[in-house]
Amino acid sequence: MDLQIAGKRALVTGGNKGIGRAVADVLADEGCDLVLVARDQAALNETAQAIKARCQVNVETVAADLSSEDAIKKVAAGAGDIDILVNNAGAIPVGNLLKVDDAAWRQAWDLKVFGYISMCREIYPSMAARQSGVIINIIGGAGERHPAAYIAGAAGNAALMGFTRSLAHGSHKDGIRVVGINPGAIATERQEMMARSRAEAQFGDAEKWRDVYKSNPFGRAGEPAEIANTVAFFASPRSSYTSGTILTIDGGRE
Repeated sequence: MDLQIAGKRALVTGGNKGIGRAVADVLADEGCDLVLVARDQAALNETAQAIKARCQVNVETVAADLSSEDAIKKVAAGAGDIDILVNNAGAIPVGNLLKVDDAAWRQAWDLKVFGYISMCREIYPSMAARQSGVIINIIGGAGERHPAAYIAGAAGNAALMGFTRSLAHGSHKDGIRVVGINPGAIATERQEMMARSRAEAQFGDAEKWRDVYKSNPFGRAGEPAEIANTVAFFASPRSSYTSGTILTIDGGRE
């Protein structure tokens, strides 16, 4: 299926690894030009080189700390007209109320929660001026499940779910669609680190981390590409009446 997004310009945050890297790969395969943003310039360079070796698209990279509003403004100002914004950067620490202190909580929210909000605020006006654009927020299933042991993430993701839906309720007037995706357990480096921690606690052996996923639907974690393929579809005219929707991709977990 031709998704009809060849030639579109996409900005992907956290685009050097995990879900963000997979999104960059899939969008490039569909013919999108890319602006990839993350903190690690070396990893960004490796990603860009790999994509350009495979696809005839333009790939720009920007090393930036998106927990800083000033950095977000600079990224947006230099990015040009963006057709597809994929907010993906951010990792919120695990822990219950007593284990995640204010400093860790605020630092994580500055990147993922306020980082998403600020990036939308900077990119939105140019989309509105062109009466065209798609914003896709990669959020997380904890915003629906509210696990006590991931309280900062659950609260932050729930906030982003509300933000996504609220923004979409007015953005159609500006020709902009806004959607969210809530991934479940996805096989990324961060997910492996968390699985190792759980395996150490459950089995006394971090090397048994794959066993943590045996109780998952289909007996496995999801793959980053499974999220990325959905991003590409949501970004395309094939999904042109989809807005204000948040799709959970977790294999059907109960």
